[in-house]
Amino acid sequence: MSAGPETVAPTARGAMLYDASRCDQPDERIFTHGYWLAGGSLQQITGGRGTVAFIDDGERRWVLRHYRRGGLVARLLGDRYLWTGANRTRAFREWRLLRELRSAGLPVPAPVAARYERGGLFYRADLVTTELPTRRTLAHALADGPLDARTWRAVGACVGRLHAHGVHHADLNAHNLLLGDDGSVYVVDFDRGRRRPRGAWEQAVLERLRRSLRKVTAGRPVGRFDDAAWQDLLRGVKDV
Repeated sequence: MSAGPETVAPTARGAMLYDASRCDQPDERIFTHGYWLAGGSLQQITGGRGTVAFIDDGERRWVLRHYRRGGLVARLLGDRYLWTGANRTRAFREWRLLRELRSAGLPVPAPVAARYERGGLFYRADLVTTELPTRRTLAHALADGPLDARTWRAVGACVGRLHAHGVHHADLNAHNLLLGDDGSVYVVDFDRGRRRPRGAWEQAVLERLRRSLRKVTAGRPVGRFDDAAWQDLLRGVKDV
């Protein structure tokens, strides 16, 4: 499905941004777990810094994410962010970035709707995207067993495509890369991501990914992630 018009609608305490071709009846209840749970459409909720819920109502397969802070600041602010304008909210920025990346043919989820709710100097935010063909993360795959050179090169090629389009993923790790049964690779969670001129930041992204791969394979049997695997990944990056 091609992207529809970008539309903004006011809500009780803020506004929502949505793709009219995917969300033709704007209703901010779509951002609440209770709404989907009442209709029997809430499939699964996963934890982490951003709470993610999978939605399936027979017609739509969506992913709902509520933005939450990580690190020490989370103890103070939790899921609140400083208000600096609607277009600077995390949800609106990620929604629009995903829209650009989908238009460029990159393997990312399609944005459906985004919302912010204001409260004094702060706001809270949510994002709805379409579900990708797989939920199997690179971290899950490595927990199951070693990967072959072709898979590592496919992962690298996916990262290379992002960088070729000037896409800086702010937190590229083994949990944000998804592997399809057909060998395809997808990327999720573009919170704080942006497009920028190519440069030294690309190496920093790769190093962050390398640290994540070492972390998720620590204590696993030998061969889950080693220098040979990393070199295969880098070959994939360079092949783009």
